[in-house]
Amino acid sequence: MAKGSALTSIQISLLLLVAIFVCSEANHRDRDYCCGGKETKITVYLQLFSGGPNATTVAVAGAPGRPRTPTEFGTIYVNDSPFTESISINSPTVGRSQGLYVASSRDGLYSFDPFSFIFTDGQYNGSTLEFQGLGYSIQNTSVTEFSVLSGTKIFRYVRGYATFLAVRQIPARNYTVTMANITIRRC
Repeated sequence: MAKGSALTSIQISLLLLVAIFVCSEANHRDRDYCCGGKETKITVYLQLFSGGPNATTVAVAGAPGRPRTPTEFGTIYVNDSPFTESISINSPTVGRSQGLYVASSRDGLYSFDPFSFIFTDGQYNGSTLEFQGLGYSIQNTSVTEFSVLSGTKIFRYVRGYATFLAVRQIPARNYTVTMANITIRRC
C-alpha cells in the first residue's frame, strides 16, 4: 500500500506542476497581448527655472541644519513646469509637469521622482501621464529613464517609459530645457 501511495503522490505532484505551468503560460500570453496594444510616441520640452522670480522648481524641505540643494540627502523639491511642443520657450505650451523630487541617495547622485504630466492643449488635452523613478539630482548631460505607470482619459491603462535629457542650459538665468521622449502602449 505504501508503494501505491507514493506513486499516487508523485502523479498528483506532477499533475499540479503541469497545471501551474499551463496557468502561468496563459497569464504570460494574456500579459503580452495586453501590452501589445497601440504604441504612441510623444516628444515635449520641459521649461525649467530653478531660481529667480519665475522659479518652477523650489526646495521646500530638507534635513535640519543642512543646505537645501539637489545633492543634499533628504532635500525635497516641488515642481510645476510648463512643457512645450519645441525647444523654444515661445513655442505653444502643451501642458505642465507637476511633482516631487527627493534627494534620496546619501552620495547625492540620485533623486526619487514621482511626477505627472497634465496635458492642457492639443490632441491629449485633459489627459495625464504618471511617472516614477530615479533621476539625477544634478543637471547634467546624462539620459535619465523613468517608468510610465499609468494615465487618465485617453491614457487609461497605459504602460511605458520616458527618457529625459537636458538639451539647453543657461546657468545665468537658472534655466534648463529638458527633452522628454515618451513611449507608451495602451493595454
